[in-house]
Amino acid sequence: MSIYQATTSAPVNIACIKYWGKRNESLILPTNSSLSVTLSQDNLRSTTTARADPSFAADCLWLNGKVDPIKAGGRLHTCISEMKRLRAAFEAANPDQPKIASFNVHICSFNNFPTAAGLASSASGFAALVYALAKLYALPQTPEELSLIARRGSGSACRSLFGGFVAWDMGSDDATGLDSKARQVAPESHWPEMEALICVVNDAKKGTSSTSGMQRTVVTSALIQHRIGSVVPSRMADIESAIADKRFGDFAEITMRDSNQFHAVALDTYPPIFYMNDVSRAIIAIITEYNRLSEQPKAAYTYDAGPNAVIYTLTPNVREIAQLILYYFPQAEKVVIGGQEVQAALPEGFNEAVAKRWEVGSVKGLIHTRVGDGPRVLSDSEALLDAQGIPKTLA
Repeated sequence: MSIYQATTSAPVNIACIKYWGKRNESLILPTNSSLSVTLSQDNLRSTTTARADPSFAADCLWLNGKVDPIKAGGRLHTCISEMKRLRAAFEAANPDQPKIASFNVHICSFNNFPTAAGLASSASGFAALVYALAKLYALPQTPEELSLIARRGSGSACRSLFGGFVAWDMGSDDATGLDSKARQVAPESHWPEMEALICVVNDAKKGTSSTSGMQRTVVTSALIQHRIGSVVPSRMADIESAIADKRFGDFAEITMRDSNQFHAVALDTYPPIFYMNDVSRAIIAIITEYNRLSEQPKAAYTYDAGPNAVIYTLTPNVREIAQLILYYFPQAEKVVIGGQEVQAALPEGFNEAVAKRWEVGSVKGLIHTRVGDGPRVLSDSEALLDAQGIPKTLA
């Protein structure tokens, strides 16, 4: 008997122009366009195996070894149903294909990083789910077309269907949302020197989820209307130009300004939302002082809906920035970049007084990564389901 199964992985993306606010909750249509950098799956990824089988009693999904309920009308249900619909249409157009659209599916997904801790786990997770089902069903849809469905799971997931630098165009079709989709601005090969240092400040689940937070912001914040109408459109054009010309100084300033404004909008929400903490703010002060030492910014901090800092920089500056972070935030374990251990140090001329030196554990870990590719198809040996379609590893 044939086994209908596929295993894929999908990357994390970290936005430079933030998505925050929906104009349509059911279709997940954003109030503004956004842009992100896809990070390497060698460091951060979601891996998903999907199998369709007539013996399965119901659709079932396991996330990190635990059953994740598929609620009727919920986001998981929507994505799975949409992918089954595409397969049914494919079967109708290709009568010789096996009829598997009606089979229930077992899906097993694993993140190699903390879920819901401000590291975009829902983005990589839903992208991996949609891509695994697309490969299971042998669908002809392009990543851009698949991004329409990934968006229905988690808005930013649409951007994880591409590698490199990716825009999510907000679109204007509020009835169908068919023009609200991801678009690759530049592949990872365009600017391979773009690297990132992630400071894991807190790997616990955040207190205010992105979904509930942005709902509250849209209803209560006056600042977000200014952001939507007057700020983001020009920033999108400016950062796309900076990426095209590889002008890191401009890329960095736009990225930091947009992170600042996103968190200002969160603060302007009523009651206010606080995603950053004192460690987050100390890292901002440190990067600001570091950039003061050069004519153009050499580092760009950005924070999603959580306290973890993502610092973008170019390859020649990674070690110096890591030394700087280690000076203020010592680590229990040694940090290795490029095969060599990094020692704490301050650059010449740096004003040490911009921040205090914190105790070990204030930054729980450093992840060094770089711009990376889009979803990958993995081999059968990397499948997460056993011969019976049950996860090989359960929590």
